[in-house]
Order: sequence, then structure tokens, then C-alpha cells
Amino acid sequence: MRVPPRPSRTRRLRSVFPAVVSAALAVSALSAPAAAAAAAAAAQEPAPAACPANLQDSATCYTGQSADGAYYAIAVPEQWNGSLVVHAHGGPDLGEESDPERSIGDLERWSVMVEQGYAWAGSSYRRGGYGTRMAAADTESLRRLFVERFHKPKRTYIHGQSWGGNVAAKTIEIYGSDKHGPYDGALLTNGVLGGGSRGYDYRVDLRVVYQYYCRNHPRPSEAQYPLWMGLRAGSTMTTTGLRARLQECTGFSSPPEERTAEQQRNLDDILAVTRIPERTLESHLRFATFTFRDIVHNRLGGRNPFSDKGVVYSGSHDDAALNAGVERFSADPTAVRDLSYDSDITGKVSIPVLTLHAIDDPTAFVEHEAAYRAGLRGAKRDKHLVQTFTDEHEHSGLSTSEYANSISALDAWVRSGKKPTPASIAASCPAFDASYGTGCFYEPAFTPAPYATRVNPRPDGLDWPALSAHQEKKWSRLPSVGIAP
Repeated sequence: MRVPPRPSRTRRLRSVFPAVVSAALAVSALSAPAAAAAAAAAAQEPAPAACPANLQDSATCYTGQSADGAYYAIAVPEQWNGSLVVHAHGGPDLGEESDPERSIGDLERWSVMVEQGYAWAGSSYRRGGYGTRMAAADTESLRRLFVERFHKPKRTYIHGQSWGGNVAAKTIEIYGSDKHGPYDGALLTNGVLGGGSRGYDYRVDLRVVYQYYCRNHPRPSEAQYPLWMGLRAGSTMTTTGLRARLQECTGFSSPPEERTAEQQRNLDDILAVTRIPERTLESHLRFATFTFRDIVHNRLGGRNPFSDKGVVYSGSHDDAALNAGVERFSADPTAVRDLSYDSDITGKVSIPVLTLHAIDDPTAFVEHEAAYRAGLRGAKRDKHLVQTFTDEHEHSGLSTSEYANSISALDAWVRSGKKPTPASIAASCPAFDASYGTGCFYEPAFTPAPYATRVNPRPDGLDWPALSAHQEKKWSRLPSVGIAP
């Protein structure tokens, strides 16, 4: 177990400099055309960069851009323990290009890993928009770059947060499924672990239920489109405009006493039927609008991967009218195939996987963990899984003490071969909290209910994993299957 104080500036990691320095010296010795080509190649090399403020006295940081265009950030602590944490970020972000600030911000956000003695590497991915396999490839590419340019780690762990949990889970299935593969363990925190073909069904439900009550997305006077699109391709709607429509219909941002009776009833019905927390209603509707548009128009060529056929909605003041009036649609099987191949989890893992999830996560419901365990159990790989849960209420970040404790518990499991329990992990947290003071909120006895108790299951949607390893292999032989990078 490693607990701060922070390391002093007593030792620099000497093996990280030669690649950067030798590239610069080589360029100076070449002719002009060759030098230009070498300079272009050298631009892909990790370049020294400023570390986040809390790491400036204890680590050396680098940034760069991969040949595929993905920006990345790397940090190596002065007192490096020899192991690497590769980070997979959430989202997905929807910008067209890779965001150079994303990996830098992630390094600052997850600096606890570096404080605990681990080198850290995080990719911004080569583009925005949906693409789980693309993000997994960029994550693996960065791991390989670290090995080539710096040093082969003693052990390599992957950490995924939110959608990054899906990315990390897919990464270890694709690149680390062998017993002696490049990854030694995985930490998945507040992960979206239901996969793409089922993990967004509750947002499909929100999209159609919202429109049934609100009739303003689109308005009757506007161009109509099927709701599974999220938004028509050429729409100029902004997040501000969407928020205004949500406010118009539900008064969600106003105190209850300032809402009209109709707004309050609309809000009550939408929340009761979808079971989405009021505090994240807007963010879920944004996803069901703008990210759905990206998935449908930009990634699937206008094909529909979503269905609400056969779903029985309940909890409103008039369920019969709701079920009779809500828009219904069936998915295009080829679109389901491509989304499933890109993002669904097969459960084919052979390394230790530790998860950490807030019980009251308002974005990636804790029942995603039940789906993941069912998937690994269906693949007969659940012996590799330990799940922990905390009495916390946010999605984007958990207690720093818990992150430090989790990576330590995973490392101890890998090094010793002794599988921890939720109780033993909870018991080790106070030692880290003595340094970080952000609290330990574990609930070792908690077990999430099945996914179908929280999200309306679709036909054939009760068996896990959603994608078998056999089916994945069959689909992999098809031309142009999945989502293009």
C-alpha cells in the first residue's frame, strides 16, 4: 500500500529524455527536405510540458499527438513505482477533432494516480463523437508509445471513468484478453457498462416520453423527423435552445412554486416514467438529442439502432394514454449489429477487474454494474471481477481517497494473486483518507438490482452478455462492420 506524503525532487527519471533529445539532434544534422520529414515525425514525439500545479514538484509531464491525430498527455513521477496507469476518458465529446486540452485536463483530474507513484498516460482520442473501438485503439496506441519512448512498465493498469469504463472494458477484451497480455488489471469507475446496444435504452425512453408530453422537440410547426434520430441532421439547435424548450415544458429550472400546474405535471410524469433523477434530466436529454444525432447520422449512416417496440411505460397519471400515444419504432438490424460490435461487452476477460460505483450515480445508473457482472458470469469469467459500491451521489467524480485506495487494492491483487473482497477494500480506505481527507463511503454489503429493474428491457434484452465472443468473431469477418474510426 502506498500513501502520500508527496515525493520530493530527489531523483529524475533519466530514461525518458533520450527519445525527445535525439530526435531534435537528428533533425539538425539532415538536409532540408529530410529535415522537414524528420521534423514532421518528431512532432509526434512526447514533448516536455507543464504539469498540473499539484504535480509540478513531483513529476515530469509530456504532451504530443499520435499519428492518428489523437492528442495525449503523460506524467512520470520522480519516485516512479515502475507501473503505468493508462486512462480512458468519458463522454463522448462531440467535437470533430481531437481536443488537445482534454488529456491535459484529465491528467489534472486524475493526478491522484501520479501522486500514488504511477506513471499516467491519457489520450484525447483522434476525434470526437461515438466510437468505442476507436477510443480503445487510441488508448492501446498510447500504451505502446509509452513503452517505446519511455520504458516498459513492471505492470500496466487501465482506468476508465463513465463512458471511459466502456472503452476500458472493451480495450482489455480486444488487446488484453490473453493471460500474458499487455494489461495486468483494470479499474472501472462509475462505468457505462451496459454497452451501446442496451446501455442507452433509458435515454430512448426519455426521448419519446418527453415528446409525448411536451410536443416541442420538434414543434408541430417545425420539420418532423423520427425521434430515434435524436435531432435531424441539419438542425441548428443548440444546448441553450434545448434547455429553453425543456424549461418551457416542465419549468425544471424554476422553484416548484413558480411552475404552472401543467409544467409540474409534465415534469412529474417524465421523471416517474423514465426514473431519471431531476438533477440530471437536462444532461440526459442532451445526450438523447445531440449524441444520438452523432450516433445515427455520423456513425451509422442514418440507420436506426434503437427500438421501443413492445415497451410498456408506467408511472404516469395516465399510462394507457401514454402507451397509446408515444412514438414507436423498431431498429434496423444492421445498425444494431454495428453499434453492438463497436461497444457491447463480451465478458471475455482474464485479468483482475475492480469496479467502483456510486450507488446514487444519476447518470450511469448503478444497475450498469449488474449488467456487467451478468455479462462476465454469462462468459464464465466473473471470477476475475470484484465490485465495490459507495454511498455517493455524483457521476463525474468520486472521493479521491477511494480512487487512491482502489488503484492500491487492484495493484495488491495483481501482485499477490489474492482476490480482495468489498469489505477488505473498504477497510483499507481510511489509511488513504488520512492523507486526502475526502472521505470513504463504501457500502460493502450492497448488491445492485438487475439492469431490467431500472431500464425497460427490449425483446431478447434479458440475457447477458449482450454480445457473445462467438458472435463478435463472426461479425468481425464482415466487411465494414462496426463504426469507422
